[in-house]
Amino acid sequence: MKGRFDFTIDELGPCKVLSPIQLSKEHGDYRANYVKDNEFIRYNLDIYDNILETEADAYAHNLIQKAGPREYIYFNPKHVNAGICTCGGLCPGLNDVIRSVVRCLYNRYGVRRIRGIRFGFKGFFPEQGFDTIDLTPDVVDDIHKIGGSFLGTSRGGGDRVMDIVDAIEALNMNMVFIVGGDGTQRGALEVSEEIEKRGLKVAIVGIPKTVDNDLIFIQKSFGFDTAVQKATDAVAAAHMEAHSHINGIGLIKLMGRESGFIATATALASHEANFCLIPEVPFDLDGPEGFLAELEQRIVKRHHAVVIVAEGAGQNHLNATNATDASGNKKLGDIGTFLRDRINEYFAERKIHINLKYIDPSYQIRSAPATPTDSIYCERLGNNAVHAAMSGKTNLVIGLVHDKYVHLPIRLVTAKRNKVNPEGSLWRDALDATGQPILMVNDKDALPPPLNGDDDTATAIK
Repeated sequence: MKGRFDFTIDELGPCKVLSPIQLSKEHGDYRANYVKDNEFIRYNLDIYDNILETEADAYAHNLIQKAGPREYIYFNPKHVNAGICTCGGLCPGLNDVIRSVVRCLYNRYGVRRIRGIRFGFKGFFPEQGFDTIDLTPDVVDDIHKIGGSFLGTSRGGGDRVMDIVDAIEALNMNMVFIVGGDGTQRGALEVSEEIEKRGLKVAIVGIPKTVDNDLIFIQKSFGFDTAVQKATDAVAAAHMEAHSHINGIGLIKLMGRESGFIATATALASHEANFCLIPEVPFDLDGPEGFLAELEQRIVKRHHAVVIVAEGAGQNHLNATNATDASGNKKLGDIGTFLRDRINEYFAERKIHINLKYIDPSYQIRSAPATPTDSIYCERLGNNAVHAAMSGKTNLVIGLVHDKYVHLPIRLVTAKRNKVNPEGSLWRDALDATGQPILMVNDKDALPPPLNGDDDTATAIK
């Protein structure tokens, strides 16, 4: 996303405690170095005449602070009482993150009071009756080998800000690691603001978890690579079914409420999908240029087809409601079963025999253990989250930008959702992979404005 942004990171106070981690301040001595607060990366790599007017202006804006261990830290490790909670839906890598945070706190900084909050934000509420879990490296040693969340998770509760901060005070915690997606991090921001109002010295550090990969500024969220790999396996199965039957059709519904990154990446990775339907690109069902007509042409020509649909795609074709789930997300209609039934009806009306197989691997994907790539990513996210908290940084999430681990203000990454840009290079390459028409609509003049994503025009978020 293009524009000028304020990436300033909030701090609890000056760092006066010498870190117990013994690193180097020099280069060329074969020892890892401390990271300084004046080490940054530039967010915008591309230069646009209407955005960055001078070279001095380019260096003065869009500087993101690097993550990593500091020579001097804010908290005395002996006085640290840390908490960690996982919120929202399941995602591959949750246990890897928990393990990383605990091991870095315990082994690198010597922190001995680390507690897990059970079942997300709801674990803070006394009426729920959930005790905290004392966490040590021995307790978490093998949890990365299994899926799910060792601490448990739940949706909702982030709006009970006063109760959460009351619990943090009662538990005498001075740093809390909150693992969750867009809604969770918005709740974390409100918690941090209430902590500041009360004059408490508590670091709130987020670790972004959204399998949909829809947090802006962040290169990718953990669990995404695992999700794409598992989804690709489902597409391979659907393709085998479709290819093995007369006029076979494989239909796979994948995650992606408002952003079609998993569906798009899966189409690219599998090379076996012929259609990819995502929330960002509207499509008609009927008419000469609609999806069903294009699917019929594919069946007549090749006698099999594979269709990927993101869960948030085509919601205009279903009966919309204003209902929301516990996380505040709008409840979606089931586009997968709707398309399954509509495709069957369409071909039956035309007396064309098909054999349709419908696959929804969503919960199998969410509960899977992380792949090695994701496991490495989670380990490094957790380590850098600990370094940030120990240095008194707060109100931030750890992210990956241009392959560098950085500190990002929560207020920025939750300002809007990242989306696949229909006019960007990612979707262009997905169209090449599927061979589907650029647009499957009958009246292109009636299209709404595109939901721009990674190639946005200039935007300012404060």
